[in-house]
Amino acid sequence: MELLFPLLLVALLVPMFLGVRRQKREAAKVTEMQDTLKAGDQVITTSGLYGTVVDLDDTTVDLEIAEEVVTTWLRAAIREVRVDTETVADEADADTIAVEPAADANGAHVADAVEESAAQTETRLTKD
Repeated sequence: MELLFPLLLVALLVPMFLGVRRQKREAAKVTEMQDTLKAGDQVITTSGLYGTVVDLDDTTVDLEIAEEVVTTWLRAAIREVRVDTETVADEADADTIAVEPAADANGAHVADAVEESAAQTETRLTKD
């Protein structure tokens, strides 16, 4: 019975210790990301605002949120640096291998989805 109390303490303290270590690691990653920001980076703030870094200071970041609209934010407000999806898509296309077309339940080949242009989308939406 006297062995139960120390085991209970260990069982409660070990997960707390591991959780604190994980939080410190994540905080260090975020701080490193905020310290390595550079002009031209596309970022997301903690409030969900998308912008492009225009200028940097020790404690602030100037973000262009629309054409010719620049706002000033604390560096700590930057949550993440966005990855350019076109670059990632181009790299993925270069690395893909040939795959047979998909087939439906009856074995017939399913046509690939075709993206429509902006003009086609506008025409489709204004027909009604």
